[in-house]
Amino acid sequence: MFNKERLKPENLKQTWPLLYFFIYMPWFMLLEKSYPADYPGLHIIHIPLDDVLPFNEWFIIPYILWFLYIPVVFIFIYFQGKNEFYRLCAYEFLGMTICLVICSVYPNGLNLRINPADISHNFLGSIVRFLYTTDTPTNVLPSIHVFATISAHICLVHSRGLKSKVGKRIKIGSLILTICICLSTIFLKQHSIVDLVTGALLSFVLYFVIFKVAFKNFDFGESN
Repeated sequence: MFNKERLKPENLKQTWPLLYFFIYMPWFMLLEKSYPADYPGLHIIHIPLDDVLPFNEWFIIPYILWFLYIPVVFIFIYFQGKNEFYRLCAYEFLGMTICLVICSVYPNGLNLRINPADISHNFLGSIVRFLYTTDTPTNVLPSIHVFATISAHICLVHSRGLKSKVGKRIKIGSLILTICICLSTIFLKQHSIVDLVTGALLSFVLYFVIFKVAFKNFDFGESN
């Protein structure tokens, strides 16, 4: 399941695509500053069904697990070889770039969040209130949270390192977590259903672009 050869210095150099985060983070932070919640031209993403779904602080658990799930998937896929790792990076980073471009030309945000004072005064509620103070309700369409989660799961499902019985169980666990993470974005009022759907659609479209076209017969010359 893990190729120890991937720890050799010459192979660690293959992690260069991760330098993308030095592009992503400044770009995202610039959007956060350029389009605050009170920006006059902000497009509010909201449909009636959003109001039907109740707020539930328990979903903060899978929401926070996203910050562990994504790095774990990247690390696991890296140990499966150059081909799988580059495919994952192309998939995730292309989609994230598309999300940032959309937010750059179509400033968007939410008005779904409930009053922090109305959130339960328990441990989970305190985490949600902290999230609300640190994460602005802007740049939400498509949901990067949803896109990145589904894309990571798809790459796990197609990984050669998960073909054993244990691997099948991991895939099932990943699917359950993926569903919970996606649902958490709307039950915490972090995203509209529109954001969730567009994030999922972007992932499915890029699946065909990456898996069926760009990387279908592409080999980076690594056999293990």
